[in-house]
Amino acid sequence: MKQRSPVYVTIAIILVILFIMYFMFVQNASFLSSPYFWGTVVISSILALIQNAIGDLIENEKFKSLSDAEKASYIESKNTPYFKALYEGAFKKQPASTEKDLLIDHGFDGIMELDNQLPKWWLGLFWFGIAYCVVYMISYWLTDFAHPIKEYDDEYKAQTASIAEYIKNTPPPTIENAAYSPDNIAAGQEVFKTNCVSCHGDGGKGGIGPNLTDNSWVNQPEKTLFKNVFHMVENGSPNNPAMQAWGKNGVLTGFDIQNVAAYVYHINQEQNPITPAQGGAPQQGTPAHWEK
Repeated sequence: MKQRSPVYVTIAIILVILFIMYFMFVQNASFLSSPYFWGTVVISSILALIQNAIGDLIENEKFKSLSDAEKASYIESKNTPYFKALYEGAFKKQPASTEKDLLIDHGFDGIMELDNQLPKWWLGLFWFGIAYCVVYMISYWLTDFAHPIKEYDDEYKAQTASIAEYIKNTPPPTIENAAYSPDNIAAGQEVFKTNCVSCHGDGGKGGIGPNLTDNSWVNQPEKTLFKNVFHMVENGSPNNPAMQAWGKNGVLTGFDIQNVAAYVYHINQEQNPITPAQGGAPQQGTPAHWEK
């Protein structure tokens, strides 16, 4: 007779399988506080104990039919700790006397083939993989588990809600408290491409609207370049209706205006600090003397 797995190992395997199944179907760890989960754990554990008790009865009946030598061998194997026997079954080399009983009646080039049993750890992983595959396929077809579109939608909704909560709790910048930051340049460039490039050209070189890379400005309501750009984007141009009040009409938020002002400051003062960008539109307005 072969040594059976202890009941606590069986219960541990059941717990792992139940955890995976509930996680796949519920898709979060909230089931750990559910009475249905723990009820399933208790019922499964009781069934495992009943199965183990029945196995003990069958084992005792089979033991009576063994010879004295077989009984002694079985008792010896029974006294070997379970995990030690598992390790030896997986890695310990078999003695020659055992190999004689496993020889198959053919070989090649002096190499004889043995009819060994597969290691228990390998069989355990194999059957666990089969069980996991079944549970995974059932949960995939009957639930939203592992569906990339559903996961994307959930993450998108969560991010949108997070942004809305942030905007709700964080007042948008105004011209009084807005400040230049290099961290805002990339976001400002995206705002510029979406709303400003049709008039001011790629990279702010100008077109229908003025060149933003030179030092001549038609409107100079503020003393610093960054604040001046913020003012113009928010309020529009008093002498050019094409330059709408992006902030006043609600197209851009205070965060957007702060970002695009940072981008314009960057291309004017940092990217082209001395001379305008090559190929840009002619200068318009008067030279500006911005405060730092």
